[in-house]
Amino acid sequence: MVKTDIKNENGKLIIYTGPKGIVELRADTDNETIWATQVQIAKLFDIDRTRITRHINNILKDKEIDEKSNVRKTHFPNSDKPINLYSLDVILAIGYRTNSSKAIKFRQWATRTLREYLIKGIVINEERIKKLPDRILADLDEKISFIQRTIKKKELNQSETDSLLSVIHDYANSWKFLKEYDEGELKLRKSKDKEQKHFDYDFVKGAIDMLKEDLINKNQASDLFGTERDGSFQGILKTIYQTFGGKELYSSLDEKAAHLLYFIIKDHPFSDGNKRIGSFVFIYFLKLNGILVRKNGEPKINDNTLVALALLIAESDPKEKEMMVVLTTNLLA
Repeated sequence: MVKTDIKNENGKLIIYTGPKGIVELRADTDNETIWATQVQIAKLFDIDRTRITRHINNILKDKEIDEKSNVRKTHFPNSDKPINLYSLDVILAIGYRTNSSKAIKFRQWATRTLREYLIKGIVINEERIKKLPDRILADLDEKISFIQRTIKKKELNQSETDSLLSVIHDYANSWKFLKEYDEGELKLRKSKDKEQKHFDYDFVKGAIDMLKEDLINKNQASDLFGTERDGSFQGILKTIYQTFGGKELYSSLDEKAAHLLYFIIKDHPFSDGNKRIGSFVFIYFLKLNGILVRKNGEPKINDNTLVALALLIAESDPKEKEMMVVLTTNLLA
């Protein structure tokens, strides 16, 4: 019997179990692939390593697989020379070029798995599901049944159809936006609007003091709100206007606004209220520079979007700074 299994031990992954034992391959979860040496692939398909070498050479020669992204070198202990590692794409390609009994069983498993993906849209590990507690299984059955009922519902009444079409139409830009995000194609958007109001420290601090007074009167803030911890807030304002070689590093209003929001929330220049102050300064900057409202009169950033964006930035990893800025400029575009 041939089956698949997963083993999260020492960064290794078992992808295939045959009658002659198992082969452990290195997992690379960041790139959603696994890596194996020629020796491991030879053991996987129970053939001589020289045949593996020949198959790999032919696969790369035919340009069936891109060498740069599917072959990499690594150093193993007690080895003088670097050893090539090959990705899952290479392993699969070899499996379909090999005629050993083990490779045949591999292809039978791979074909069956692919067929389940094409027909069902998902492959379910039945053995692992059987081990789940009854409570989780019952909940899972209920969710699967709901999905099946929804999919099998073939007709919508006119009201539902109109509602569906309006959602598709009204949020058309959202589908494009999310697709670009998923595919890593989201790019920094730069507006060509000219700056109407320069945000210097005294001006912005006066605006924050007015916000503080209003919130305290409404019992929505304490005396610590807006109290500067050090001189970092002045540094943030200087940063968005900094130049290099006579040119501004953040040339567009969208970039300046996005960096204002990000730096105030992430750098915590105030003892309390950094998310609220960052959001306030961000919106105030957009308003005074005439880019808060679209041509149709709708605000570019509504209440819910502003809250979601501020919370997302607050919880984001510092390594994701550029993505947060790109996300903000795209919302303004």
